[in-house]
Formats: sequence, C-alpha cells, structure tokens
Amino acid sequence: MKNFILFASAFIIFNLSNAQPVKIMLVTGGHAFDTIQFFQLFDSIDEIEYEHFAQPEANQALAEEKWKAFDLLVFYDMWQNISENERQAYLEMTNQGKPILFLHHALVSYQKWPEFEKILGGKYVKEGPDLPEEEQSTYKHDVWVDIDVVTPEHPVTAGFGDLKLFDEVYGNYRVLSMVQPLLKTSHPESTEIIGWENKYRASTIIYLQPGHDHHAYESPEYRKLLSQAINYLAQNNE
Repeated sequence: MKNFILFASAFIIFNLSNAQPVKIMLVTGGHAFDTIQFFQLFDSIDEIEYEHFAQPEANQALAEEKWKAFDLLVFYDMWQNISENERQAYLEMTNQGKPILFLHHALVSYQKWPEFEKILGGKYVKEGPDLPEEEQSTYKHDVWVDIDVVTPEHPVTAGFGDLKLFDEVYGNYRVLSMVQPLLKTSHPESTEIIGWENKYRASTIIYLQPGHDHHAYESPEYRKLLSQAINYLAQNNE
C-alpha cells in the first residue's frame, strides 16, 4: 500500500509538472488602457502563456489563421475596421469551436457588422446621426459596482459571493435573449446583466463587462474571475 501511495503521488506530481500552459492570443487596440497593470494582470495568472496582438495587426493575424496555434482568444480591443477576409476568420474560428473571452470595451467593436453582436451576445450602441437618444448606450467612470453572482454553480463564478469593484459601468446596451447570465448589478447607470456565456456556432463565448482600468486589474476578485473564465474556456477546447 505504501508503495502504491508513493507511486500515485509521483504520478500526480509528474502530470502536474508536465501540464501544458494554456496558450492565449490576447488582442488589444482602439481604446486606451492602463497597459502596465493590464499585462501584470495576465502575468499573474498561473499556467497560461499569452502572445499580444494589437489592432490592426491582430485582425490580419486572424485572417492568416494564426488563431489556430492558440487554445483560446481574449479580446480587449474596441475596433471598427474589419475586412471581409477578417470577418470570415471570425466565422471560421467559431465553426472550429475556438473558445473566446471578450472583456469590457470589446462590446463596442464592429458597430457596422451585425453578426458580431450574435458572436459576442450583446452590443454597446454608439451615438449616430440618426440614432434616437433613448437607443444610445451610456457609460459612467469611477463608480463602485455591487455585483451579484447569478449562477454560483457555473465554473466561471464558482466560489464567489457578492463582488464589489471600483470600475466603469455601461448602460442601455443590448443583451441577446439566448445568453446565460452569469453576473448582474443593480447599479442605476448600468444594464442589469454584466457577464454572460454565449454559444455561437461551435464556440463557447464568455463576456465580462467589468475591467476598465487598474482598479479592476489589481483586484484579487477580478483576477480570480478572469482566471476561472480562462480555465473554463480552455477546457472547452479539449
């Protein structure tokens, strides 16, 4: 029995030490952010490797199918220009079931591409010349946000009680009815649902609205939330 226990322990240690890191394609661009603290956030997450791509080079890399080398993609961009080849890259990624994590202002991307709203699961609607004021989305910086966990059994939100972050909220944005809500808030200037899981084609999609600046990046709760979202999506790529 003693030899068996020693063997089992050695087997577990061997497998842990030889576990491959989660490879992430990390995309930014189109919106300023606290760069040092943002990359420190990703450096703090154990068992991941990431390669940073800034727009517009990021979309070019997608069109060149560089996404195939990664376990999942994380988008923290707010980009509008997208060619037909780059749109097709998004569709091919999701046909192949590549998991995607969208963060914060990625909700504002590709205002003129309707399919992107279906991929992400919602849309921040920017001001336009013919857009009625009641249809425009809003934002508010530097507010305390009380966050309720909707699905405590979900791997992304497991182990959390109520959260509180000093962050930016978005109001009056669209959330598609088919998404599974993960996080909600009662903040008066925010849309109620601020985190969800979406399914698009063969891909699992997670969107987390929090994450504006270093206040969120440096929060242990936000780091845990991001880490659990990455681990969950990585498992969906196995």
